[in-house]
Amino acid sequence: MPKVKGLKCRECHRAYPAKPLHVCEFCFGPLEVDYDYAALRQVATRRAIEAGPPSIWRYRALLPVDGEAAVGHACGMTPLVRAKNLGAALGVQECYLKNDAVCHPTLSFKDRVVAVAVTRALEFGFSVVACASTGNLANSVAAHAAEASLKSVIFVPADLEQTKIVGTQIYRPTLVAVDGNYDEVNRLCSEVADKYGWAFVNINIRPYYAEGSKTFGFEIAEQLGWRAPRHIVVPAAGGSLVTKIWKGLKELHALDLIPEVRTRMYVAQAAGCGPIVTAIKADSETIRPVKPRTIAKSLAIGNPADGYYAVKAVKESGGSGEHATDEEILDAIQLLAATEGIFTETAGGVTVAAARTLIARGVIPRDESLVISITGNGLKTQEALAGRLPAGLTIKPTLKAFDEALAAHEAATGGA
Repeated sequence: MPKVKGLKCRECHRAYPAKPLHVCEFCFGPLEVDYDYAALRQVATRRAIEAGPPSIWRYRALLPVDGEAAVGHACGMTPLVRAKNLGAALGVQECYLKNDAVCHPTLSFKDRVVAVAVTRALEFGFSVVACASTGNLANSVAAHAAEASLKSVIFVPADLEQTKIVGTQIYRPTLVAVDGNYDEVNRLCSEVADKYGWAFVNINIRPYYAEGSKTFGFEIAEQLGWRAPRHIVVPAAGGSLVTKIWKGLKELHALDLIPEVRTRMYVAQAAGCGPIVTAIKADSETIRPVKPRTIAKSLAIGNPADGYYAVKAVKESGGSGEHATDEEILDAIQLLAATEGIFTETAGGVTVAAARTLIARGVIPRDESLVISITGNGLKTQEALAGRLPAGLTIKPTLKAFDEALAAHEAATGGA
């Protein structure tokens, strides 16, 4: 029995075949994958999942691919870290970090969605994959295309961090830097997708691509002993990740894989680009586009495609949202590194900073389980910390020189 019935419109619920489509031709609503849950119940058991590979593909039965994984065989199953030191600093008793800063192969959660998208693109017969990206997606599409022996065309804003540019170019894609922000890049890519017929992972392959984000939530539940936490803080750019984590947890419950889901979802965004959080705080479902002004460039999407659905997921779960200023983001990056030895990019700084505020305000109780999402590696956004880190000691190669330098350092820092 096929597990995927096709696609359906998220607004009018009109059915479509499982093809490279992403917009309803009647109401222009977005399309999503429509599963046959009776069929899934036969194959998606705890025993089958636990016997699967140590990657996202242990959940293949719950993903929209027909055959075996084509790429990303080592993607996912990232650590769920019990963050006792950070928890103490934030004042919570049970704090975890879902650490996709070490996701294979390009050190961000985007490897999950791209592995699914590229596998599906190959099943559709595409020979070129493409994307519009704020950085992490660019790295991942280029890497997975190389693994799959596909051509890739990557569109990014021209002011992207140089580390992410290098992290894309190493895979030898066609890289197109556009003089504009992400929203302008994305509009251009919609036109390119129509003209050239490439597999744009976040446009015409988007319904399949987005489903890869569910594995982030699947892993959290499995790693907690097949239970959902009470609170999850998730960074938002386009808004898809929070909606799919929520969807994934509900699917696990519907398939009797976890008990009742009482999780509250929280969206974290930068103050300089936080239209989803602004809508949540205003108790509105209207997303008002903004012009991004933030160091968190991986979250700098001023007109989020899934913003409306992210707001709905948060409201349905009983959660909330919070902004973080650039200064709070940088402080949070350093706090995470100092307490848990984890170096996150600016998006992770946003989630830690937002969680800190939500806890301080009493929105997240101090005695309930909390998972903070770390979605990318700090090596990707080192420029953001320029001028904020202390200089080391430079000495001559003698013990006397070291003694003197150490004494001077301890006097200046109070022994810190």
